[in-house]
Amino acid sequence: MDFRVIKENDYFLLTDVRGDIPAENPEGLGFYTRDTRFLSRFELLVNGQKPVVLHSAADQNYMARILLINPNPKTLGEDAIDLARESVTFERTRLIYDGILYEKLVVTNYDRRSQTLTFTYAIDADFADMFVVRGFAGGETGTVTDRVRTAGGLVVRYEGKDGITRETVVAFSQPATAWDDEGHHFRLALDPGASYTLTVTVTPVVGGERGTAVSMEVAMAALQRSYAEWMDRAMHVETDNAQLNRLLHRSLLDLRVLTTDLGDGLFPVAGIPWYAVPFGRDSLITAWQALAFQPEMARGTLLTLARLQGKREDPWRDEQPGKIPHEMRYGELANTNQIPFTPYYGTIDATPLFLILAAEYYRWTGDRELMERLLPNILAALEWIDRYGDRDGDGFVEYLRESARGLGNQGWKDSGDCIVYRDGRLAEGAIALCEVQGYVYEAKTRWSTIFAEWGDAERAKVLADAAETLKRRFAAAFWMDDEQYVALALDGHKRRVDAVTSNPGHLLFTGILDDEQAVRVKDRLMQSDLFSGYGIRTLSAKERAYNPVSYHNGSVWPHDNSLIVLGLARRGFTEAAHRVIAGMLRASEQVEHCRLPELFCGFSADDRLIPYPVACSPQAWAAGTPLLFVRALLGIEPDIPNGKIVLAPSLPPWMSWMRVRRMRIGSGELSFDVIREGGVLSVRIETNTTGAEVRVQPTPPRGGGVQ
Repeated sequence: MDFRVIKENDYFLLTDVRGDIPAENPEGLGFYTRDTRFLSRFELLVNGQKPVVLHSAADQNYMARILLINPNPKTLGEDAIDLARESVTFERTRLIYDGILYEKLVVTNYDRRSQTLTFTYAIDADFADMFVVRGFAGGETGTVTDRVRTAGGLVVRYEGKDGITRETVVAFSQPATAWDDEGHHFRLALDPGASYTLTVTVTPVVGGERGTAVSMEVAMAALQRSYAEWMDRAMHVETDNAQLNRLLHRSLLDLRVLTTDLGDGLFPVAGIPWYAVPFGRDSLITAWQALAFQPEMARGTLLTLARLQGKREDPWRDEQPGKIPHEMRYGELANTNQIPFTPYYGTIDATPLFLILAAEYYRWTGDRELMERLLPNILAALEWIDRYGDRDGDGFVEYLRESARGLGNQGWKDSGDCIVYRDGRLAEGAIALCEVQGYVYEAKTRWSTIFAEWGDAERAKVLADAAETLKRRFAAAFWMDDEQYVALALDGHKRRVDAVTSNPGHLLFTGILDDEQAVRVKDRLMQSDLFSGYGIRTLSAKERAYNPVSYHNGSVWPHDNSLIVLGLARRGFTEAAHRVIAGMLRASEQVEHCRLPELFCGFSADDRLIPYPVACSPQAWAAGTPLLFVRALLGIEPDIPNGKIVLAPSLPPWMSWMRVRRMRIGSGELSFDVIREGGVLSVRIETNTTGAEVRVQPTPPRGGGVQ
């Protein structure tokens, strides 16, 4: 089913292509904030029937425009009001501003005769918790206590089990002709060429708090300014590949709509519709992907997650001191402790990713002040890795669910059936994922270097020694000689979970693999059972559990591919990196708005792209994917504390130049061009106010199999 989504801050509207929320729809359509549905029905009917869609678009993210026309009167029955077929249009323009949904409806008569019609708004609210909408069973919830209809609108009131009164307040700019349990009815007599305009506002009220209504024109202007400022502040990139340009523009628009501020600065939520809330892993990876374009997003993400960092041992929430949370929820079920998401800490990788992003941000900005502010959180995260992350003292970080309502699998592949052996059996016990060991290695290595630069030689040595021991033990425990590849995980009995997956690709951006192992991993990733032509599959097509329409067992995730591409580029496997990027560009040509979804099905690129049925779109780390591709192509590694910026660009054959403007690094900006002329790449620096020396280095292609 096609959806239309608009969002602003913590409010989003999900409708069908007509702009409607049909009653009792199974897709979870609605108007939401704080994990609660404040509109469960919002339908526009013409003479009791659904109008026909002429045009429907929400590509600007903050606004949707939907053009409808009256249906053929022959379908309306014997008692139909006489209305010429396809003669009256209904234009719906809607946006969300300061927590209020605005819709302007313009009805226009294009017939040469005067016409009479009745249109109806059928509106209701059920205040369903997001988890109930998604199918959570057995929750105790409150009740709707009142519905008050007047000519001017509707108020629906709900008393929650959490003691919070919630209301949906609907107001019409002009009074309805009549109203009843079926809706508010507006009877019009329109002369030829005449139009009628009605504005509808929907205001969610939570515990008495509500937004302040303004004119729709004022709201529209404010949103347009906000988006323009966001796009202007982002790094500007242009290439001679039109599809990449379109994809980058879409990604920046989508990151804007997915960004919120919880009091600590810009922070990306995970995705719409089901995950428009703070996430540890997703937000950290998105902020890393966007670091070259919007570095302040990394700052806000670090501060937000540091504030939510675990403080105590709480099995109900899978919480331990120093652990970075997985997910934060605000609805009735969370408030009444029926689900453990306040926040929930069942993620094994967010804590090392927090350390990696902090180190990356420091290298990019030189912001020593922020790092010292975060130092207690950094030390707590490092301690969590050794004390709680390594549950059995074997040197590897593993997970095991403790919460009865928590996640069974706690890596980025967190569906229940994704940690599998080659024969299709599910792994059991405490699971040590291969990529998590790489994240831990990278986190300890990076912070060892930083502590050494800060003069803390003792702490630096402890971390360096631990990282080296981990690297040695990892090779012995995870490397599969028969496959010349890395095992997905170790199970609770320390046996290799031997399925061939995309997970080892993440190890390429870390240093945990030696050079020969990296070549083998690259070669395996690019074989046709893993690389579909559009991207690298989550699970090899040769495996027993392979299913191209699964969530994690054969699908393709753009963000997964972006991290692999970064590793391929850093290791010098440039041709392989270019092939994956080219595949993603082909995929983006086949999706609406040129928007990479959360995931898509893993069928071969010999076929058209097959969408995954319930993928989030827009989704944060999918939106961040093209941004990380740019960084990989540029081969840029800033080190502002040491006064240098390394550029090692590698443009694919289908790109001759890349123009980069206003890349914010340190306290200044860097603008430059990368150009291929006569088969030779050159870098031309236009401006450099970063205070750091730019060192241009060649990126020699690496040998060893498929490139």
